[in-house]
Amino acid sequence: MAILSLQNVTKYYGTYKANDNISFEVPEGSIFGLLGPNGAGKSTLIRIITNIIAADSGTILINGEKQREAHHAIIGYMPEERGLYKKMKVGEHLVYLARLKNLGSKGAKAKIEFWMDRFAITDWWDKKIEELSKGMQQKIQFIGTIVHDPKLLILDEPFSGLDPINSNLIKDEIYNLKEKGASIIFSTHRMEQVEEICEEIVLVNHGKLLLNGKVKDIRQRFKKHRFSIHLENDIPLMIGDGRFQVIQQTHLEAIIQADENAHANDLLKVLVEKEININAFHEVLPSINDIFIDQVTKAYS
Repeated sequence: MAILSLQNVTKYYGTYKANDNISFEVPEGSIFGLLGPNGAGKSTLIRIITNIIAADSGTILINGEKQREAHHAIIGYMPEERGLYKKMKVGEHLVYLARLKNLGSKGAKAKIEFWMDRFAITDWWDKKIEELSKGMQQKIQFIGTIVHDPKLLILDEPFSGLDPINSNLIKDEIYNLKEKGASIIFSTHRMEQVEEICEEIVLVNHGKLLLNGKVKDIRQRFKKHRFSIHLENDIPLMIGDGRFQVIQQTHLEAIIQADENAHANDLLKVLVEKEININAFHEVLPSINDIFIDQVTKAYS
């Protein structure tokens, strides 16, 4: 089942079309990447999903129901820009955010204390937001986003300002939330994180949907018939078959470009026949970063 479904969503700002007939679904209990360059229309989509603004046309379904105000209670949204009141104390600020999500004061305080203890920051309760570093503020904003146990979580650059240790801490909590049934929309410009944690992605550009699907399937779709070979001996690799070309060799590794009609087994057969000893062999798939650059560049050309 899809926790979120967008069907032919279009949004104009005056005569500018920010979203152009966009459709996709976010599976329940998944980590889903929303990608695109600056100005692609991602922020508009997020504002539509969170009901901050309305689409001009199209349908938004949440839990199979047409979007309505009550769905606000099951959504958590962490914007890229920190929306914290700097003069407020951490504890009172988090209670305030929890109350906005219909939690009572007692229940809100208990949940906040749980998360602050989990992040080992219980002594921050009476600190003012302005006293905290950017990374510390990011952790507070994360707690404020998840304190009401949302079913649909939207995280825009959640690792911004975090050091590697705290990035891993937040990443682990994202996985934990997924395991407990939450669905996470993850928006970032860091493609290595997308490749690591997202199961499915959409790529938008100029308000249009360019790509939609599982990460592993998209990488397969854009493969370039390249293979990596790890040699036993540091010698120049000579294949002598027009279907295969050595395009790079450094020390014991060689990258082979194969003809589109040639297969991995064909290359292995040639290597065996020439008695070339290898330790490892695998197909080189393009990274999500490479695909992102390639598709966005083509869209601009």
